[in-house]
Amino acid sequence: MSLHRVSSMSSYEHVRGSSPARSEHRKMSFNPVGTWVPPVAKEEPVRAFEVSRITRILQVTIAVIYSLFSAGIIFGYAAIKPVLIKEGVYSQFCDKAELMNTSRTCYEQEIRLNFMFTAAAVTTNVCALPVGIVLDRYGPRISGLVGSVLLTVGALLMAFATQLPFDAYIPGYLFLALGGPFVFISSFQLSNTFPQYSGLILALMTGAFDSSSAIFLFYRLIYNASNGSFTPQKFFLVYLVVPIYIIIVQIFIMPANSYKTPGELVANAQDPSYDIGDTEIEQDTVRKRQIQEQRRQHRESAVDEMTSLLGKSGDKQQEATEKKQKISGVFGAQHGRSAFEQIRTPWFIFITIFTVIQMTRINYFVATVRTQYEYMLHSDVMADHVNQFFDIALPVGGVLSIPMIGLVLDNTSTAFTLLLLVMAATVIGVLGVLPFLWAGYANIILFVLYRPLYYTAVSDYTVKVFGVSTFGKVYGLVICFAGLLNFSQSALDVLTQRTFHRDPLPVNIILLVVCLVVGLVLVGYVYYKSRAMERDRLEEEAEETPDTVMPGADFNGGAYGT
Repeated sequence: MSLHRVSSMSSYEHVRGSSPARSEHRKMSFNPVGTWVPPVAKEEPVRAFEVSRITRILQVTIAVIYSLFSAGIIFGYAAIKPVLIKEGVYSQFCDKAELMNTSRTCYEQEIRLNFMFTAAAVTTNVCALPVGIVLDRYGPRISGLVGSVLLTVGALLMAFATQLPFDAYIPGYLFLALGGPFVFISSFQLSNTFPQYSGLILALMTGAFDSSSAIFLFYRLIYNASNGSFTPQKFFLVYLVVPIYIIIVQIFIMPANSYKTPGELVANAQDPSYDIGDTEIEQDTVRKRQIQEQRRQHRESAVDEMTSLLGKSGDKQQEATEKKQKISGVFGAQHGRSAFEQIRTPWFIFITIFTVIQMTRINYFVATVRTQYEYMLHSDVMADHVNQFFDIALPVGGVLSIPMIGLVLDNTSTAFTLLLLVMAATVIGVLGVLPFLWAGYANIILFVLYRPLYYTAVSDYTVKVFGVSTFGKVYGLVICFAGLLNFSQSALDVLTQRTFHRDPLPVNIILLVVCLVVGLVLVGYVYYKSRAMERDRLEEEAEETPDTVMPGADFNGGAYGT
């Protein structure tokens, strides 16, 4: 799961077939199934200038805080896994002979522990569908409340897993995975509280999501410092403070409906309805004029408020947006088409296959980082050092990568960005098969910087290629497919543990080669199409350029011969 990066261009979308002189204002939808679900009547979105500045700042701050403690905590699995092993989770499936031959876990225990994370990671991605439906139909408050209930259920199952008559660890971790997106994605609309700083607000949300994986790291440190007396049960009971906090702020502070986008604000400012009198007062000329004057003043005041909210550099921002679109090389490639038409194109098929492979590879590494280096380094101590370094680097890398992500996506073409992803993934794959400690550290450093760039680049690609109006459907399907096929990670675990006798190298090499081949195909296709789009654009500009007659030219032939 990651932040869906939607730049300022998402407020407007130029639709094919419309006049080049105008733009269609469309509200961005987070609903992956869009109009497939009947709409539900609800209040209009909130206009930011109607809410006090202090309240908006408070709402953003609150959202960053609860995202930090709930958005992506399941991705701190590498940190909590050693605690679960020490607590003997699934150790009942091991026999004494296996425990004598292995240092930490047996085959059955390792498979079940890894499946716990695999199921949660798949759920995080697949739940983009229900999250989008709830958010679009019922608003961010209901979405946040649903998320807090899911987090509560997950924490309780994890806390009392040893006392319940069924295996509660997998559903408990799964509910934690479900709750995070409901809380986190519903906070995206807060970037509209201060449109001038929407990028900063989204960056804060992204940083909170990536940093939330450190929650389990801090718990493990406390667990070790207390010699195991601060048990998982105590931790997850304390963690209940988080969903309770979310419920309280959702009811009393957070908005019930989403804030309007800049595009909607501008559209409202251009709405002349404020100057039209009601039919019921048409007979009273004096009263009609008074009400018209009040509405005119209200409209002017609203325009002033929106100008202040959006900033005075609108033209410059528009120029910058158009420049980014041109740099991309593929902006608008599939705009104006239905989602059904879009998902049948190579644009969708190639990015989906690439996402499936990369997401499987990323989650496989997160779940098995320690066991991989135990085998490759032949040392429990060094493997533990690598694991601890990974636990710290994962959240830190997510925060540090934010400036780099914006720099790359806003200043390079989409084809170059994809090529950078393929090259980085290849280097990570090569480092991942080298049995050296320095290679392990280098692998982790590059991995934690690559992971947020990859997730953000996929959402950025979706916006630029397919457009805002179908973003929810197309991106939701990409992530949903990738999530469902992530169950193949369990098969990779079986291959590693059984077929290759705990040796991770064959699986890593297979993933490296497949990723490289698919990545190059994707890059080649996008580059070829971007060049074709550039040629078409130049031809259109040439056709639209009026003919210029050279001074002294004579089209009657008088200037040529006698």
